[in-house]
This record gives sequence, structure tokens and C-alpha cells, in this order.
Amino acid sequence: MGFRSTVPAFGKKVIIEARVNEYMPRDVNPNVPFTPDEIVEAAVACREAGAAICHYHARNPDGSPNHDPETYIETIRKLRAASDILINPTLGQVTLKSSDEARLQHIVSASREPGLTPDFAPIDIGSTNVDVYDPAAKTMRTDTLAYVNTPKTCAYFARRMREVGVKPVAVSWTIPFTRMFEAFLEMGLLDQPAYLLFALSDSGYLGGHPGTIKGLLSHLEYLPQGFRYEWSVNSKVGNLFGPAALALEMGGHVAIGLGDYPYPELGTPTNADLVRRIAEHAEAFGRAPASPAETRALLGMS
Repeated sequence: MGFRSTVPAFGKKVIIEARVNEYMPRDVNPNVPFTPDEIVEAAVACREAGAAICHYHARNPDGSPNHDPETYIETIRKLRAASDILINPTLGQVTLKSSDEARLQHIVSASREPGLTPDFAPIDIGSTNVDVYDPAAKTMRTDTLAYVNTPKTCAYFARRMREVGVKPVAVSWTIPFTRMFEAFLEMGLLDQPAYLLFALSDSGYLGGHPGTIKGLLSHLEYLPQGFRYEWSVNSKVGNLFGPAALALEMGGHVAIGLGDYPYPELGTPTNADLVRRIAEHAEAFGRAPASPAETRALLGMS
């Protein structure tokens, strides 16, 4: 183990992922997209602003979660018709308490449709608590949302994604996740170059490292050695710009969007506004946004 500097970062393209909606409400920012058409509109704007990947959750017009595979397929179909942006649907692992097969059903169903196989899907490669703590009231707002992902489940996801041609995004909330990522590389369950996303957490979400530069640095101390992979960072639910600056300096990548945080300090920005800011910051570090084609090349995707 030990810190693995990825410098020289200057000149290396940066992969920007737009995390457009998650299950974020619209009470703070009305620009969170819900419907497939709204997701596509946001993704097209993000692509123009410099994003290479769109991560989304299927939702109903009222914003509630929608786990119907057909809704995911409709969104993918419309995204493919409108843009070359790479597609990364969620697995809905907290709100869909079901079998491993059911949690991956929409990904497998989409892969059976010609031209609609998603480019990515996430594997949260460990378990944690995603309940929310209210420090003002000194109580938990929720207390039952254990995020359970056993090694058996994660291995099933990795093998099944490989079979259907989807690139896993290994998501790490804490150092034990990062250690499991290394084990999956050693076992050959993740093709190299692999893709690792550090999910920082704030606003009462205590299950991940704090959404700060120190929170990200503690992850980087345990980056695996001797393997090929790219890493990125996001923050649920917090301002990402500090950790993003570190990622840009150290050769990492950035995943940002209204799904993770509504950015009230910027007014009511759109997802594309956030992507554009990251692209501008990247250029200040001597790094240009990677196109979808360049992203595929960085990650060894055919």
C-alpha cells in the first residue's frame, strides 16, 4: 500500500461524469431532471459542456424512484439518438431490496436490445450505512438504510456485466471498499484498466469519507499498486470543488452533478453549469476534458 501519485497529470485528459439526478428533490434546485426527456436534455447539455459520461436514476414525473427496466431502456434509447455521451445507469441498490438478479435486471434487459447496451454500471464494492444524521436535532433522520453489498453479490455483478459487455464502475465509500477493489483486481473480476469512483459523503451522510480534500487523500493512501486503473471522485451530498481540485492535480477524474448536491451557493445552476466549471478548472491544471471516444480509450473499452 501507500500513496500512489499519478503525476505527471499535466496534459492528461480528464473524464468528467455528469451525475444528473440520483434521487435529489427539486425543493432547492428546480433543474434536477426526472423524466427520460429531461434526463436526455440535461445529458446533451452536459456533453456540450465537456462531460463524457452521464449517470442517471430512472424516476417518475413526480420524482419518485422508477425501477421499471422499460423506463431505463427508453432513456438509453433517447440518449443514444441524441448524443454520443457514455451511459451509466444506476442499480438502485438502496431502494430496490430484492435479489441480485433483480438489481441488475434493467442492465441485462437493455443489453438485449440492439445498440442499447449501457457503457457502464456501478458496483458499490462493499457495505456501509447511508442513513442520515441530523446534528441539530442530535438524531438520525433514517435508521434502516444499510447498504449491503456482499462479496458474492459484487462478484456476480462483475461477472454478469462482463458477459453482457458493460464496464463496471467500482464505487468505494471507505478504505475497506478500496481494499476490496484491490482484491477484485487480484481475482481478475475487474478487467484492466479498471474504473474506480470514490464516493465522499456530507450533509449528515456518515457512510463515506468526508467530502473534503483530507477525505479524498485518505483514500489515495490506499490506492492499489501494480494494477492499471483510473480513479474519479464525487461527493454525496456536498460541494465537490475542493476534492475535484486535488483530483485534477493528481491525475484523477471528476464526477459531479445536481444528483449529488444542488449547489445553492451558485444559485440554481444546471448540471451543464457544473460540468462547465469543472472543465474550466481542468484547463487551468493543463488538462482538457476527455471526449467519449478518449474516455473509452483511457479505460480500455472496445
